[in-house]
Amino acid sequence: MPDVTTEASHPLYVPLAPLTAPRAEEPRRRRRPPVPPARPAEPAAAGSVRPAEPVATPAATRPARPARSVRPSAVPSAGPSAVPALRLAPGRLRAGVAAGAGAVGLLWGLQARPSARLDVLFASGAHLTGLLAGYGVLVLLLLMARIPAVEHGVGADRLARRHALGGRYVLGLIAAHAVLALCGHAVHTHADLVTAAGDLLSYGAIAAATAGTALLVAVGITSARSVRRRLRHETWRAVHLGALLAAALGFVHQLAGPDIVGGLLTRWLWSLAHAVVAVLLVWYRIVVPVRAALRHDLRVAEVRDEGPGVVSVLIRGRGVDRLRAEPGQFFRWRFLRRGLWATALPFSLSAPVRDDTLRITVKALGDHTRRVRRLRPGTRVLATGPFGALTAHRRTRRKVLLLAGGVGITPLRALFETLPGGPGDVTLLYRASDSSSVVLREELEAIARERRADLHFLLGPSDGSFDPLAPRALRNLVPDLAAHDVYLCGPPAMARAATASLRRAGVPASRIHSEDFDHA
Repeated sequence: MPDVTTEASHPLYVPLAPLTAPRAEEPRRRRRPPVPPARPAEPAAAGSVRPAEPVATPAATRPARPARSVRPSAVPSAGPSAVPALRLAPGRLRAGVAAGAGAVGLLWGLQARPSARLDVLFASGAHLTGLLAGYGVLVLLLLMARIPAVEHGVGADRLARRHALGGRYVLGLIAAHAVLALCGHAVHTHADLVTAAGDLLSYGAIAAATAGTALLVAVGITSARSVRRRLRHETWRAVHLGALLAAALGFVHQLAGPDIVGGLLTRWLWSLAHAVVAVLLVWYRIVVPVRAALRHDLRVAEVRDEGPGVVSVLIRGRGVDRLRAEPGQFFRWRFLRRGLWATALPFSLSAPVRDDTLRITVKALGDHTRRVRRLRPGTRVLATGPFGALTAHRRTRRKVLLLAGGVGITPLRALFETLPGGPGDVTLLYRASDSSSVVLREELEAIARERRADLHFLLGPSDGSFDPLAPRALRNLVPDLAAHDVYLCGPPAMARAATASLRRAGVPASRIHSEDFDHA
């Protein structure tokens, strides 16, 4: 392969130093010479990384260990304190949500009065569904509060999908609550449904809950894919902000209900839960981004053409390493210029953080992304994050396959450079329609050459007769495919097809790591 370098002075484009190949383990342990008296430890050189001592674990339970040779410059700085990011595992999140729902059910059960009367049965069902709906609204808000431990552990796309699914359950519970309450009141007052509905709406708390329900229905309608595609992002976001008002109106209704108002402790705990969620929303949605903007003073340093319709944006600031951004993660970027300031755009880092500089690579796919290429140096940038769980933390096997499609190469390019491993441990497959659609090709080739990693460009139209992502084609390129962890990022249709092929090729779903930015 001819020597390829990129002519640029910025450190992100400097050719990489070769990785040191791991040494083979000796067949038997040699006798060590006598240990000389210990000398005071010398401070490590700047930028050096000392490998951690291995921890003995049972061979039958531990995954294959990645090679220990890591090029120091490939490891992004984690800040002065080097404190690892907190991550909440998806299983713990599910367990916590289920435990909260169980507590709500217990609260209802302690106050329920057994009776065979029809109006009491309707009322009991209305109370249970109302409490669960109120709890569900809190969970939905919590999932979208952008709490770093939750985002890093679960992943932004999974959170968004669970938020959407949870929204359907909450709307169903609200509908059930309304119907049961209406029927119960009609039976109790011996009135028809229309008269009973008018009577209920005369109560202020119930009228507030009805208005909140209408707002939630509007949020649900605009979240449907067929509707969301026709709406501007700003319109969709404005409608979604109505969910906050809906939650407040629902809280007013809940405080007037017999299940909450019946006991001082219950009312206090219910109010505390709402207050905690409100504080988390304000803190991570408003306070943290504003504080980061003031602390890091991020500004566009350079916009560089990478190919047809593709640019890289270099963003420089102060103390950027304190953000503790990992390869594979993304930020939500707000560029303070006309046409872009009102929208936070999710873009992955396309290179590790170096010298207080972040880099994103953007392809013009819409109005906002087309405006990105017209940014000027000095433009102020607000960045919220980092977010995402497509990081080395998910790795469980020594061998790793990175599978990219189109501009989905951006997070995988950063992982391709930084994932620890020896020659042959990391393979990158890049799917593109033709050679002109390959992004960052020279950088990828330089990384592959210096890491002695495998790199394959799978070129051809998506509707062609040969599918390079078919199970047999993947196994031909990666013979021991089933023994790999797979990191996958690309357009939704390509990602779904690749996931199905990987499963048929023998890769367990638990080892296919992906992030869908349509849901981020």
